[in-house]
Amino acid sequence: MNVGFIGLGIMGTPMAGHLVAAGHAVGGYDVVPEAVAKLAAAGGRAASSVADAVEGAEVVITMLPNHPQVEEVVLGAGGVLDNAKPGTLLVDMSTIRPETSIEVAKAAQEKGVRVLDAPVSGGEAGARQAALSIMVGGDEADFAVARPLLEAVGKTIVHVGPHGAGQVVKAANQLVVGGIYALVGEAIVLMEGCGVDAKTGLDVLAGGLAANRILDLKRESMVARQFEPGFRIDLHHKDMGIAMAAARQADVSLPMTGLVTQLVAAARAMGHGSLDHSALLKVTEQLSGRA
Repeated sequence: MNVGFIGLGIMGTPMAGHLVAAGHAVGGYDVVPEAVAKLAAAGGRAASSVADAVEGAEVVITMLPNHPQVEEVVLGAGGVLDNAKPGTLLVDMSTIRPETSIEVAKAAQEKGVRVLDAPVSGGEAGARQAALSIMVGGDEADFAVARPLLEAVGKTIVHVGPHGAGQVVKAANQLVVGGIYALVGEAIVLMEGCGVDAKTGLDVLAGGLAANRILDLKRESMVARQFEPGFRIDLHHKDMGIAMAAARQADVSLPMTGLVTQLVAAARAMGHGSLDHSALLKVTEQLSGRA
């Protein structure tokens, strides 16, 4: 399949590489030339612009930081909708506001372009291992077309509802992930404050009812205070804003989400925005006078 891939960052680069490895013809574009060159070295085609990436593509995938970039790349002059031929399928895998996904779908319909919102979970490790969880909003028929491509980059791939639904499920994912990181951090601070070896304690927790993927993947690095980013606090801050805005729009109360949002914001204010979101531990340490 001919694929245009726009956004070759920490997630997009390995994802585009998996598509090339799966036998798809991938033309990639990014504002960072080195990222485009990396895709070309992996067997993809180096596109010189958004228009160049879209030209001749049956499917266009966007993987961008936030809704302003999606709006510029998709809706802006010279963007995806200005260059995609009718019948093209646009799969936006960025994590953005649900209302932006709905707006994009409406604008695309007027051009005869089909759209899916398909945000992912799993971070850089999931992208590199082609093990992402992908939650997809849009028409079922379009999901069926996109599924072979999604299977090249993910393991859990689910159609969750109409346009925007993928983004709502991703917001729910991020509030749960943030909450678990905050609680694991508190567990570490509690055990260490009481003179208990936190590594041993977390090993026990990981074998009981408190078991979760974050304990499986991150407990050792958190105890060791190794916070090299797989998913930066800056990005999780953005995602918590999306969750809070969605809650307000749905007229529902999410008090725990509000607290986690404040903890993530505090981590950014402390200068930890470039660290992995497991660095929420540092906020709890600071609050406890143990930084």
